[in-house]
Amino acid sequence: MKTRRLFLFILFLVLSLFQVHAQEITLFQQFNGRYDYLAIGNTLNPAENNQSTFCQILPASLADLQMPANTTIKEAYLFWAGSGEGDFEVSLNNIPITAENVHNVNFEDDNFGTLTYFSCASKITDLITTQGDTSYELTNLDISDTLTNHPGYCENRTNFAGWSIYIIYQDNSLPLNQINLFLGLEIINRNVQEKTIVIDNLNVLDTQGAKIGFLAWEGDNALNLGETLSINNTVISSPPLNLANNAFNGTNTFTNSTTFYNGDLDVYSIQNNIAPGDTSATVKLTTQADLIILNNIITVLNSQLPDATIEISNYSIPCYSKTIDLDYTVFNINSTAALAANTPIAFYANAQLIAQSTTQNEIAIGGLENGNITLNIPNTIPDDFTLTLAVDDIGNSNGIVMELNETNNSTTENVQLIPLPAIIELDAILSCDIGFNTAIFDLTEQLDFISYIDINTIHFYENFEDLLDDENDIMNPEDYQSTESPQTIYIKDTNEECFKIYQFILRTENCPPTIPQGFSPNNDTVNDWFNIQDLYDIFEKHELQIYNRYGTLIFVGDNATRWEGRANRGINNQGQLLPVGTYFYVLNLNDINYKIITGWVYLNR
Repeated sequence: MKTRRLFLFILFLVLSLFQVHAQEITLFQQFNGRYDYLAIGNTLNPAENNQSTFCQILPASLADLQMPANTTIKEAYLFWAGSGEGDFEVSLNNIPITAENVHNVNFEDDNFGTLTYFSCASKITDLITTQGDTSYELTNLDISDTLTNHPGYCENRTNFAGWSIYIIYQDNSLPLNQINLFLGLEIINRNVQEKTIVIDNLNVLDTQGAKIGFLAWEGDNALNLGETLSINNTVISSPPLNLANNAFNGTNTFTNSTTFYNGDLDVYSIQNNIAPGDTSATVKLTTQADLIILNNIITVLNSQLPDATIEISNYSIPCYSKTIDLDYTVFNINSTAALAANTPIAFYANAQLIAQSTTQNEIAIGGLENGNITLNIPNTIPDDFTLTLAVDDIGNSNGIVMELNETNNSTTENVQLIPLPAIIELDAILSCDIGFNTAIFDLTEQLDFISYIDINTIHFYENFEDLLDDENDIMNPEDYQSTESPQTIYIKDTNEECFKIYQFILRTENCPPTIPQGFSPNNDTVNDWFNIQDLYDIFEKHELQIYNRYGTLIFVGDNATRWEGRANRGINNQGQLLPVGTYFYVLNLNDINYKIITGWVYLNR
């Protein structure tokens, strides 16, 4: 290990195989369920360093594990610590273990300057589960270079090394507990004689059986000047092992050992130090002489509450739409009670409430429920926005459910709507008016001017809303009768992932009328009136004048009055069927694009 330590240190830094944390003790892991924990471990010091002049540590030490009956291992962690900047790889039962978390803390000694101490942690659940109840031997923890090259550790008698294993286990006979494991490296000494640590994220439902455990290093039984440990301003103790004035004295509560030299693996009952509803606790350490390094804190508290969390499972955004089809999942995994039905859910876009929902069923401990909602994004929200889902939220960031953790109810997602593209303009299509400003058009003429793969994916629409909604497409685009002039028609190709949009104008124009040269008003239903094609209901303001061969005006017609061979002018022949012969017409279309049209027509029987 001596030859590998520096190499490993540099390698870990370069490759970021572990994370070096600040020394402040903070929440590391939380477990909710029918859980408890136990710990084993041992020192690598051959004696208490305050009472001996040794300057080396043991090559190995053993500890026996005996799990309680009818239990299941949930998680296991190996902790090791010692003087110096660290040895980041050790062996447990000859299996190499590499540090996943590393902490360092410094002691400023008046005579020897800065003395650094380290602690390491690694999850070893699989190893403990596989080997089970047996003896565990830690080897290859080597701080010899540190002790040789920095004599201040031994001269100051702060040379130590040791290890511990924490096992969190499930026992169905236990109450529902919350276990919080806090990890870091805090120090007190003759220079800094007091340390206050606030541990939060607690939830105390019942104080019965509440306990707190510590792993600390370098404490000496012989140095007991002002050495206390208090919870919420009350000194705690567990005599005869841990006295009120000598909390860090080289003991192991799990084995009642007093020879855990320069290490403390202790557990205290705190059911008289906390109260139901507490969410934090204040831990205070004091000393006047001894050097104490606190490595971790663990609490076991009775707690029966849900813990609602939410995740986005999937979402889809239609092209050019302000709607989102959203799948989400509400979880109650890290909990000790079921989550009630009708727990509110709020949906926000850029912190603006846009929708609300609720859970449908009670969600069991460790359970989940899937949900779906269609979100309509307001036009005031930009296309690029932050979508937030919050469970146990009534729409104003406040909840109605008391939970184990009130800070993990929301999730966010950056969403990019697909903006509506510029509409591609095509040339207008012209067609002759067949009456009342309508005409017949072949809309498929426009396909010659766009790119497409499959004619079956091309759709025509009379309005833009129908295009976006894929509704009411034109069923007969080859023979389409317009409804007005001008009229806009839209095209989209559904073969495209996000379709292109085209539009063009239908224009109805008044084409020149076709005037017959004769008709026969004999009531045979064939050619019974002067039927000028493309005139009536097209040139709606036209005037038709009919003259006989003597130049006498005998008929005046308009869009509502058609010439059926009878006169409506003159005194003697109004309403009379006119004789066979040639008559002359003057047709004023009253259209600025056309001149007055004149000609003759033959009236026959």
